[in-house]
Amino acid sequence: MATLKLEIVTPEAKTYSEDVDFVLIPGSEGELGVFPGHVPLMTELAPGELMATRDGKDEYLAIGQGFVEITQTTVSVLTDMAVMESDIDEDAAKAAIERAKAAMKDEKLGGEEQATVEASILKSLAQLKVKRRHRG
Repeated sequence: MATLKLEIVTPEAKTYSEDVDFVLIPGSEGELGVFPGHVPLMTELAPGELMATRDGKDEYLAIGQGFVEITQTTVSVLTDMAVMESDIDEDAAKAAIERAKAAMKDEKLGGEEQATVEASILKSLAQLKVKRRHRG
């Protein structure tokens, strides 16, 4: 059976590089399913859950904003965050949301600072969603 090379890169490191059978990506216009042989395209990512199926098992990652390039044989994800479900700290994500909400109340926040805080909230919410959905 044909596979796809899935590579996920953040500013810090290449966080995932495996041959997979299927990838489900949170695109800016909705979820996008990718099998080998997919039509080439490039699109924007939305913070959320990425699922990769490898050897009959599903793996889940929380990802942030970014872009994905898809070819017939590869899926290249460039994102500001990628965390495996098993590595997500639910308490830390909740605390980050509370800190960000408190920061949003600061009337001195400029437009860029507010956008940074909002992005932080979206990334933390993506982590919570992934962790809670797949909790044992």
